Amino acid sequence: MGLISDLKILYRMAVKPIRGRTHQERLESFYSGQARGYDDFRKRLLQGRKEMWQHLAARVPPQADAIDMGGGTAANLEFIGESISSFRSITVVDLSPSLLAVARQRIADRGWGHVSTVEADATAWQPPEPVDLVTFSYSLTMIPDWFAAIDNARRMLKPGGLIGVVDFYVSRKYPEAGRKRHAWLTSVFWPIWFRSDNVFPSPDHVPYLHRRFEPLVLEEHRARIPYFPTSRVPYYIFVGRKPETLETPGE
Repeated sequence: MGLISDLKILYRMAVKPIRGRTHQERLESFYSGQARGYDDFRKRLLQGRKEMWQHLAARVPPQADAIDMGGGTAANLEFIGESISSFRSITVVDLSPSLLAVARQRIADRGWGHVSTVEADATAWQPPEPVDLVTFSYSLTMIPDWFAAIDNARRMLKPGGLIGVVDFYVSRKYPEAGRKRHAWLTSVFWPIWFRSDNVFPSPDHVPYLHRRFEPLVLEEHRARIPYFPTSRVPYYIFVGRKPETLETPGE
């Protein structure tokens, strides 16, 4: 059954065309037929989520309000572990109704009474009050205006609030000192490979996150691709803090 589910997902990833005029329609075209098997396959591909939450654990204050942007099925929250009960509220924001249906079932099954879902655009939606933490787990590469999503996350954070990001990427041709520099083939191959799924690994995520937040953690790694044992896709983990200083409106 696992292999059959994997083959269906691989078919949707590699062969089945994605249709839709809007970003939401394209997301639903991609995910509607694989939402139930999504997590089992992705947990072998989407590495670094547990490590991101481990970096955040010592930094997030008790009774924090958190938002997981592009949180899909809410599977990202499983990596928080038992300390999930220490949050006052967690909101999972996503544009895909199919994934959010799975999220609501997971929330009910786990008894997470303080976790809720919102069907909304990560580049525009704002919570009623500023929050302590915003996370993006493999969602920035699927948001066309990812820079707007980062700016929106910065606006919704309290001064001193935290952001955590884990995602695929490729390096710039000339990265900053101390950062990974990928070979030409790596930088060219992975954006092409993911493009059919509307996933866009970027050389600019890491530099832009460093520009908008005080960096606390940056890790750069590679992950195995299921059924492609010799392939390693680059991914990064970033944890940053919004400056404590007062800012002008709109920043």
